[in-house]
Amino acid sequence: MSMEDTAAPNPQPNPAANMAEVSVSELSAQLKRTVEDRFGLVRVRGELSGVKRHSSGHLYYALKDADAVLDGVAWRNVAGRLKFRPEDGLEVVVTGRLTTYPGRSKYQIVAESIEPAGAGALMALLEERKRKLAAEGLFAQERKRPLPFLPAVIGVVTSPTGAVIRDILHRLNDRFPRHVLVWPVAVQGDGAAEQVARAIRGFNAIQDGGVLPRPDLLIVARGGGSLEDLWAFNEEVVVRAAAESAIPLISAVGHETDTTLIDFASDRRAPTPTAAAEMAVPVRAELLDRVEDLGKRGRIAERRLLSEQETRLEGLTRGLRHPRSLIETAEQRLDDLGERLPRALLGLIADRRGRLAEVSGGLRPQVLLGEIGQKAAILDQWASRLAPAARRKVEDGARALAGTAQLLESLSYQRVLARGYAVVRHEGRLTSSAKAIRPGDGLEVEFADGKIDALVAGDPPARRRKKSDTTPPEQGTLI
Repeated sequence: MSMEDTAAPNPQPNPAANMAEVSVSELSAQLKRTVEDRFGLVRVRGELSGVKRHSSGHLYYALKDADAVLDGVAWRNVAGRLKFRPEDGLEVVVTGRLTTYPGRSKYQIVAESIEPAGAGALMALLEERKRKLAAEGLFAQERKRPLPFLPAVIGVVTSPTGAVIRDILHRLNDRFPRHVLVWPVAVQGDGAAEQVARAIRGFNAIQDGGVLPRPDLLIVARGGGSLEDLWAFNEEVVVRAAAESAIPLISAVGHETDTTLIDFASDRRAPTPTAAAEMAVPVRAELLDRVEDLGKRGRIAERRLLSEQETRLEGLTRGLRHPRSLIETAEQRLDDLGERLPRALLGLIADRRGRLAEVSGGLRPQVLLGEIGQKAAILDQWASRLAPAARRKVEDGARALAGTAQLLESLSYQRVLARGYAVVRHEGRLTSSAKAIRPGDGLEVEFADGKIDALVAGDPPARRRKKSDTTPPEQGTLI
C-alpha cells in the first residue's frame, strides 16, 4: 500500500459555512414580509370555532375545515361593523390578509370583512336557535298577555333618529295622543342586541309612583333590512328579555315579510312600526262616536224598558183586590182579639192564684226549723273534727319554721365574726383580695360588735418616685 492510499481523504466543502448569521427576530421579520407580500389579500371560507370577543373589542377566532385550522383576528374597527354576531359553527367567508405573529411562531388571517357563507348559513343558525328557544317554552301561546285597551304611557325601544320613531309618534297623535317614553338604542351592528335587551329590562324596572311613569305597553321597532341587518333581534338576549317582560310588548321589526325571533316571544307582532302604533291605541274620534252611539242606544233601551214595566204594572194591578178589603178583615180580627184578651187575662190570674195557694199550703215554719236544726248538727260535727286537724297543721308549721330559723342563724356570717373574724369593704363593696387595695385607700371593717373606718398605710401611687428618677428639676428662665 502506497502512502497516497494511506493519506486522509480531503474534507468536503460546507455550503452553510459562509452564510451570514441572523437573529430570531430578523428571521421572523423576513418571514412576516414574505407572507404578507405573497398573501396580501385572500378570501377564505370555513367554519368559525373558538370565537372570543376581547374586552378591547377585538375578535379572535379560528377558521377550520375537515383537514386544517387557520387562526384569525378582527380588530375592533372591523368587529364593530359586523352585521351579525359570529358564533361557533357558523360557516363564513373571511376577506383579509395573512400575516405572522412572531411572539408565538404562528400565522393568522387579519380580517377586513366577515360575511356568512350565503343566507343559508344564517337561516340554518336561525332555525336551530328557534327550535332551542321554543323547546324552553319562550314562544308558548299561554305566555302571551292581552294588550291594554288604552295605555296611559307607551314605551318605545328604537333608534332616536330615522323615520321609525317619527312614524310611530305621528300615528299616535292622529289616533289618540298618549304619553310616550323613548329609550334610544342602536338597532344594528355590534352591541345592538345588548342595548335592546337593556332597554326592555330597564322599562320593566321602573316602579309605579317614581319620577318616570311606568309604561303600560312597550313597542320594540325597527325599519326593514336584510337578514344581517335585522340579526340583532334574533339574538338570545333580546328574545329572553322580551319573553321575561312583565309589560305587554309589541314587536314591530322590519316590514311585513320580515320575521325575527322577537316576534315569537312578544305578546303581539305588528307588520310595520306604523301598524304597531295602530294596535297600541284606538282612534279617538271613532271611540267618541261609538260612545255617543252607545249612549243613544242606552237611552232608547231605558225608555223602552220603562214603558214595558209600566204596561206590565198596569196589567198586574187589574188582578189585585182593593187594599181596603184586606184591611177590613184584619180590623175585624183585631176587634175580636181585643174582646177576648181581658177575659183571658182574668182567667190566667185566677189560675195562678190557685196554684200559689196549693204551693204555700206546704210551706210551714215548723218544717223549716226542723231542717235548719238538722243542718246545724251536721255542721257542729264537722267543726269538732276540723279543729284538732287545724291545730296540728299550725304546730307542724311552727316547728318547721323554728328549724329553718336555727339553720339560718347557724349559717350567718355574724357567727363567723363572733369567732374573731372581720369583714372588709372597699368603696362600699366586699373585698377579699389585697391586690385591689392601694396605700391611702379608705376601708370599712366590720367586727362582731360594730364597724370602724380604716386607712391603708403608705403614700398614694401618685406621690411615689422611682429610685432611679434622679432627674434634677427644670431650671427656670429669666425671660
